[in-house]
Amino acid sequence: MNLKEALFKQCEAFVNRRLQNIEEVISSNQKALQSETKSSAGDKHETGRAMLQLEMEKAGQQLAGITQMKEILNRIDISKQSKTAHLGNIIKTDKANYFLSISAGKLTACGKDYFAISISSPIGKLLLGKQEQDVIVFNGNSIKIEEVF
Repeated sequence: MNLKEALFKQCEAFVNRRLQNIEEVISSNQKALQSETKSSAGDKHETGRAMLQLEMEKAGQQLAGITQMKEILNRIDISKQSKTAHLGNIIKTDKANYFLSISAGKLTACGKDYFAISISSPIGKLLLGKQEQDVIVFNGNSIKIEEVF
């Protein structure tokens, strides 16, 4: 398995874990809503239902975010080679290594650390379209791009 494939698989696993967690939250909240019975303390009951509804809305928003991440991963072609940074590229710099994909945080592959970042993140926007030897400035630091593949 090559480096890009290893990083891509880790991103897929990240999304699948998040999806599983959200589905568990939604499922447990649905059960809680169904089991929530009217008690003599009506106000308490309504507050409990309202809190569960808020949790369900939050979980729904997270689910939408995960769906968006899956769509981004589906657009990545790891076999595509390019010297210009785009979705699916690995960018090695003098400061850190990046995988332009989804915001999945720090990943380790082939004994090195890589940061899976979204192209809509602040640093992702700066790296997008850049080539080897280009320099970007992020948070006041100059970052030189050493390799794009």
